[in-house]
Amino acid sequence: MIAVWKRELQSYFMTPIGYVFVGFFLLVSGILFTFNNLMSGSGDVAAMLGSFTMIPIFLVPILTMRLFSEERKNKSEQLLLTSPLSLTSIVVGKFLSALTVWLLTLIGTLLYVLIIGSYGRLYWGEIISSYTGFFLMGGCFIAVGTLISAVTENQVSAAVISIGINFFIWVIDSVIYVVPVAFVSTALQWFSLYARYDPFARSQLGFSGILYFLSFMTAFLFLTVRVIDKRRWSEG
Repeated sequence: MIAVWKRELQSYFMTPIGYVFVGFFLLVSGILFTFNNLMSGSGDVAAMLGSFTMIPIFLVPILTMRLFSEERKNKSEQLLLTSPLSLTSIVVGKFLSALTVWLLTLIGTLLYVLIIGSYGRLYWGEIISSYTGFFLMGGCFIAVGTLISAVTENQVSAAVISIGINFFIWVIDSVIYVVPVAFVSTALQWFSLYARYDPFARSQLGFSGILYFLSFMTAFLFLTVRVIDKRRWSEG
């Protein structure tokens, strides 16, 4: 797993993908920070991260689109699948590489926090809670993108489908209220990442919220393993 993680992490920065992701995220978040915090004189870190919540919808698929789609396109998937590593180790290693890039990107946004701190008081409980929730929510988007990459062969298709699913997750709270069937509405609530992120933004760092995000990631990674395992057996 560690070998896969290292290889994939290096590949992000040996190609433009890692730089494009980090650069665009910091560019867009910097613009939002300038307008929502600097120009308005706001020192609310939770509100700052709240204004960033749409960015992962469109940018995280850049990280995940190549994880397995590239292997299938280059016909190198079988070499990977016949290695001594287990499928779980391969999937988790690839997932962790994308998650590491996500973490490094968020560390870059701490510059905004330092700027806020130079003008006023920082509330570290709010900062830790908000960043923890934002990091975990991004991890869930990465897990979704990992699954989509495993079921598609084309990177562009993987990115487009991931964006569509991420956008649905973003609007799911509005969809829940118009669904007449109770059990369908209840099922949809499980996919409401933003509803689970809200307590973190209000400095409520709870075990249940962390467990939900970890369960969400685990479920999608489990499905990714099952999809690849089924394809391996079907292709002989």
